[in-house]
Amino acid sequence: MNKNILLLTTLLLTFLTVTKTIAQSAADQLRKSEIDKSYWTEIARTVKEGDFEGYKATCHENAVLVTTSGKSKQSYPMTKALAGWKQGFFNTKQGKQLDNVQFRFSQRIGDETTAHETGIFYFTSHDSTGKLISEGYTHLEALLVKRDGKWLCLMEYQKAKASKEEWEALK
Repeated sequence: MNKNILLLTTLLLTFLTVTKTIAQSAADQLRKSEIDKSYWTEIARTVKEGDFEGYKATCHENAVLVTTSGKSKQSYPMTKALAGWKQGFFNTKQGKQLDNVQFRFSQRIGDETTAHETGIFYFTSHDSTGKLISEGYTHLEALLVKRDGKWLCLMEYQKAKASKEEWEALK
């Protein structure tokens, strides 16, 4: 009798653990899909179309940009970064340059209202004749929050230059 109770208890605990894991996996996939559609796709669209206001709208009002990928290591408000990027958006909108960005991820952690995304972004910029102006792979971490049903960047950390091989490994 005790063996039967022990067996039933073990089976019940195993079932509950598996059910919880499946539910968490489904919630994770739903969050990732939602972020892909409403945040990362929007970032790529705004960069490609030169939609500065659209890009700005993806940032939390207190967002921070951290960069350690170049010679100087810095942290400053995203508003300062946006001011520096604004001309590139306008040039793209006017057809003076063609910009694109893509994202791939190695780790995605979060819940219903927060997300920490780790990966690489690939940015290219061409002039109006198609000549390559700049190209780069950069390791990225992003901290996102969901406010009023919308995912916003709270912190973007451009960590270090990445290689094409690292990018390809994240397919």
